[in-house]
Amino acid sequence: MFLHSVTAFGGPQGHYGMVLKTFVQKRRDITEEELIDYNSFCQLLPGASSTQILTLVGYKRGGVPLAIITLLVWILPACILMGLFSFLLFLFDKKDLNNKVFSFISPMAVGFLAYAAFKTFRLSIHNTITWIIMLICLGITYIWFKSPWVFPLLLIAGGVVTNFSDKRIPQKDILPKKIKWGNIWLFVVIFIAAGFVSEIARVQQWEHRRAFNLFENFYRFGSLVFGGGQVLIPLMYEQFVVRFVARGQEPYMSGAEFLTGAGIVRAMPGPVFSIASFAGGMAMHDQGAVMQVIGCTVGMIGIFLPSALLALFFYPIWHNLKRYAVVYRALEGINAAVVGIMIAATLIMMKDITITEWKTVTFMNIGVIVGTFLLLRFTRVPSPVVVLACLLLGWLL
Repeated sequence: MFLHSVTAFGGPQGHYGMVLKTFVQKRRDITEEELIDYNSFCQLLPGASSTQILTLVGYKRGGVPLAIITLLVWILPACILMGLFSFLLFLFDKKDLNNKVFSFISPMAVGFLAYAAFKTFRLSIHNTITWIIMLICLGITYIWFKSPWVFPLLLIAGGVVTNFSDKRIPQKDILPKKIKWGNIWLFVVIFIAAGFVSEIARVQQWEHRRAFNLFENFYRFGSLVFGGGQVLIPLMYEQFVVRFVARGQEPYMSGAEFLTGAGIVRAMPGPVFSIASFAGGMAMHDQGAVMQVIGCTVGMIGIFLPSALLALFFYPIWHNLKRYAVVYRALEGINAAVVGIMIAATLIMMKDITITEWKTVTFMNIGVIVGTFLLLRFTRVPSPVVVLACLLLGWLL
């Protein structure tokens, strides 16, 4: 698992192929049918799907203890690297390298998000109702992007709408079976407790209240994000940048700094959700090195804990739930809503990049956005190579 964690580039799509090669064909830890079943199950859950798949591989081989060890070995390398980058970014600032070396990372990140939206569009938008859901979610997201509840409400609404008709995915006659929901209590209790403690810390002005606030933010993201890192990134951007600016407050990090992290995470092996370690460190950097390390740790734990709990608690009942067509009909609407959110997020994140002024940098930024999209769309150039090319371009120019 460690060798996999330091060589797994390419996001969830690339991770799936590597899991197939390593843990199915080479090691035979699971069968190909089991991997397909794991993937189908994890697509129905919020959180990091590739992380959940690997957690279930460990769960099959050694139960909950090995599943936890597998999870930690998978996420630690990427989270440590992204946490370190939250320190290094300020060293680059001091040497006046930030505006040079990383100048094209922000438009590159937008190019990645645009490609993810395009690819998800091709997979998820295939009939009239999905088109309608996508367009409505696109408009609502663009207008009310600053509201933290707009995303989960749109996802829930999308799942409900596609259940109004049973013609596309009819329900087969099955015997009802009792589902044991007891194990989910820990996930729910942590969700409620995190929000409760975060609010108390804010109201009572605790000295280190930001750490509690951050845990609630990241745990909520890990609990509600469908669609992987490409959906998580705009959500975090809204939480840590847009919302503060809208209130006239100093954000935890600038838009350029966040987009730089969003670009660099594409060059890292492992899960894209490791950007939470970077964001947590950036949010705490003004409180000293120790608190910054705590911020990185809070980000890592908060973002991945819901994924692990949901995968381990729900998998035992998956074989019963997957027999109900309502689950698949809901997923159809959720995926359509995700596409709308991603397109709107791409447009919103472009606002922080110079693309409308008549300057040389405008044409360069547009060129990087379009070039990144075209490379991902029509070539097999790995994501880390694209990132390194943009870093080199910034250094040379």
